[in-house]
Amino acid sequence: MICGKSVRRGRVIALLAAMTVGLGLSASGAANADTFMRQPNTVITRTLGDGTVVHMSLLNQSAKINGSMGATPLHRNVWASARVVVDVSGPGASSASIQLNPGYVVGCQVDIASLSNDDSGSENPSVSSTGVTPAVPTIGTTETLTVAPGQAVTKYLLDIEQPDDYGNEIHKAHPTVQGHHASVSWTDETFAVDGCGGYAQARAFTFADVSTDAGESIISVWGAPFSMG
Repeated sequence: MICGKSVRRGRVIALLAAMTVGLGLSASGAANADTFMRQPNTVITRTLGDGTVVHMSLLNQSAKINGSMGATPLHRNVWASARVVVDVSGPGASSASIQLNPGYVVGCQVDIASLSNDDSGSENPSVSSTGVTPAVPTIGTTETLTVAPGQAVTKYLLDIEQPDDYGNEIHKAHPTVQGHHASVSWTDETFAVDGCGGYAQARAFTFADVSTDAGESIISVWGAPFSMG
């Protein structure tokens, strides 16, 4: 009987050990699971000096976040999707041309929530304790953004290849649409963030350069910031 009790007790201990290991594996899997987020639409309207009206919409925003395959706390992977629509009406609509430049600002332990849809005029960089306005980009193929604590970096999405007048390959960051309507969309645009050991956020934006016979204006629309962990 004593031997039988020992065997049963050993089986119970083994079963509890197996349950503990199983729970540990389950918790690890949950921690590494992808996080899918949807952001609200952003719609703004701006009236230019000649009375021309620009209506911008940042729609269908979503992002999927996960850690690196090595499970390091400094690395995140992002799959982002959204659509931007611009409509021009009023006096300058018949002569309008529109350039769109979408992208994302990624901040590490820095406030990017204060970036405002009220900004317009230029894309000159501005950094302060309350946020960062991105500078004009250098377009390339790099997909990894290195962000240190207290920094914010910009990823622009468009890099359009086309031949010039002599057949040489050139790259354009600003597609120009002649007319009063333009749009651009992206699905599962992928980039990696490395070097941020603290709290990280990202935020979508698009600059619209609207030209008419009366002048030129740059208008920005910003999405809601989302956490990257």
